[in-house]
Amino acid sequence: MSMEILEERRTSIQEKGRSCCSGDGLRCDTASVAGAVSQRACVYCGARVVLNPITDAFHIVHGPIGCASYTWDIRGSLTSGSELYRNSFSTDLQEKDIVFGGAEKLTRAIDEAVVHYKPRLIFVYATCIVGVIGDDVEAVCRRAEERHGIRVIAVKAPGFSGTKSTGYRMACNALIQLMQPHADQPRAKGVNILGDYNLAGEMWIIKNYLKEMGIPVVATMTGDASYAALTRAPAAQLNIVQCAGSMMYLARRMEDEMGVPWMRASFFGVEDTSTALRQVAERLGDTTAKAKAEAIIRKRAARATDFLERYKPHFVGKKAAIFVGGGFKAISLIRQFNEMGIETVVVGTQTGKPEDYEVIESLVNPGTVILDDANPAELETFMREKGADILVGGVKERPLAYKLGMAFCDHNHERKHALGGFEGVENFTREVNLSLNSPVWRFTRGRNSYAATAARQAAQVRQALAAGI
Repeated sequence: MSMEILEERRTSIQEKGRSCCSGDGLRCDTASVAGAVSQRACVYCGARVVLNPITDAFHIVHGPIGCASYTWDIRGSLTSGSELYRNSFSTDLQEKDIVFGGAEKLTRAIDEAVVHYKPRLIFVYATCIVGVIGDDVEAVCRRAEERHGIRVIAVKAPGFSGTKSTGYRMACNALIQLMQPHADQPRAKGVNILGDYNLAGEMWIIKNYLKEMGIPVVATMTGDASYAALTRAPAAQLNIVQCAGSMMYLARRMEDEMGVPWMRASFFGVEDTSTALRQVAERLGDTTAKAKAEAIIRKRAARATDFLERYKPHFVGKKAAIFVGGGFKAISLIRQFNEMGIETVVVGTQTGKPEDYEVIESLVNPGTVILDDANPAELETFMREKGADILVGGVKERPLAYKLGMAFCDHNHERKHALGGFEGVENFTREVNLSLNSPVWRFTRGRNSYAATAARQAAQVRQALAAGI
């Protein structure tokens, strides 16, 4: 392992074929190491990721104006209905509010929202400052519900109170609070889809498959979701969990409190999409749906596989690095790259769990570096060391890849085309090919490129430090 890695970070990094330094597996699902420049976002960010796609919800950020910058236009999510969620509102707390409290200002903000926008559902996010000064946001929301006769739900999300995963749980608690009054409705035919945020229309692709199978979708959580659909969610026969990192907590609570069973599924790649469709029909015990699923797979999987085979010659000898949010997505990407004939040599996640890393290790070759909560310096070190040709990640990783003269594919929140389902296989294959085999890399990987110059300068700095200059 590279000597440049912080000593405190070594237990969160391992190379397949070598034991982890701690001797008891990869350290993960814990707070970031202070000073390590972690890629993780805060609790508020995690909560906003889950709740923002509810299309007819009104979002009030109770705190300074800066937190309100994290909104729909940063993450993205498509809608087939209301566009109210595209707006973001803040109480814009000032010094006076921080000294004397911001509860009164929040009350006025809710009253103003009801008058001007007439929402059926309001989420109020308590940010860091609110956690410090102690505003009773829940009490304000309860009084607002009584006053206006609508749902006003507090989301306790001060950034310092945990990690992004904590924010996911806070959002799931808010969804449970929304659904609980409707928990006793009779069971209806159909499923809920959890953990897809319809970033580029993936939710519609999945819903179309299920529609062809004769399986209604009761509610989506939360891509293209609505207040009315979410109140019907407890009636579903099954929860299909796509993003386990953000929604497994909700799935377990719905099973315990509302009797809705769950299953994990991935709709990324030919293999995972085919498996997911079969398993949904099997879990519902629907033989007709299973027959229709096989028909969909025969037709669309064959087309996607044929498309992929035409591109495989362009991928011979190529190596990939992966750094994404959840462990389940990383697992799907490794499988997709295996289908493409591309070896994964570096893989990491922000919120992976021990069981995710066990699966990841089983899928990659010896020598592959596996990281939890990596920082840019670590990613750069291991991508160079392992000779990665392309990095798949999110918006924060794009500049790093380009600085190194490396191809990049955005698999997170800034992409504009769907990467899920069989259609997504073609889109992903096409994008990887265009990026990997772009002629621009001839000008960025030579001795005089920015990446090469930066590497030489970094080596000179290390030599000077070692010499005590």
